[in-house]
Amino acid sequence: MRSFVCACVAVAVLAGAPGARSAAQQQAFLPILDHIHLNVPDQAAGVAWYQKNFGGQPMTEAPDRLMFGETRLIFLKNDKGQPSAGSAFDHLGFSFADLDAKMKEFEAAGVKVTTPVREVQGLFKLGFVEDPWGTRIEVVQDPDKLGLHHVHLRAPDTASVLAWYKERFGGESAKLKDRLDGLRFSGVWLLAQRGDATPSNGHAIDHIGFRTPNLDQVARDFKAHGVTFTTEPRPLRLAGGATVQFAYIEGPAGAKVELVQR
Repeated sequence: MRSFVCACVAVAVLAGAPGARSAAQQQAFLPILDHIHLNVPDQAAGVAWYQKNFGGQPMTEAPDRLMFGETRLIFLKNDKGQPSAGSAFDHLGFSFADLDAKMKEFEAAGVKVTTPVREVQGLFKLGFVEDPWGTRIEVVQDPDKLGLHHVHLRAPDTASVLAWYKERFGGESAKLKDRLDGLRFSGVWLLAQRGDATPSNGHAIDHIGFRTPNLDQVARDFKAHGVTFTTEPRPLRLAGGATVQFAYIEGPAGAKVELVQR
């Protein structure tokens, strides 16, 4: 697939580069991708569709989410969500041990297949499907990482967008199959493809979130480094009774990024 293979480029974050944050500052965040937030008109239908087709474990903290490893897939009620393709979060990726068999399951279940499976030399088998609400989903056969595999960003300058995430949230700089540069958060890849992007807010993949144990301190630090907050830190009580603190910031290429303290 062209966007996966050709449009991913190297990211270099140099120690001491202007605006770079220290290792201690990066450690203000847990080394995981806390959540991915999808817009759907019916949250229960979203949970059911993804659990049927991709697995995931229901959570007691709220009925609007599924857990994939250490990452939540959370469904936000929005009946006017726009397709994810072309937005700052272009698509998600899931990996299966036998992609040909999984594609047959998708077809039997009526899942929309937009790109049939093909083998990419030196990488893996891959194809594309789409959920009923416009989220573009890449499906791959990567035995090294099954389940939730990656989030694919879109931006005019892929090196700078990956550097932005690295500088603020850490992550492990690595090469997928010794070929594609990206960041890894507890096994989930953050990759990027080159292209103009529309802001993610209101699209099928609305935003992604990173977790910190001290949101107030992070907010002070981010503001000191010129990060724009679109929503100031505030509490939110979940359906299961727990209260979290959250805020939103502006990411590169119109990406909406959440900061959360659980």
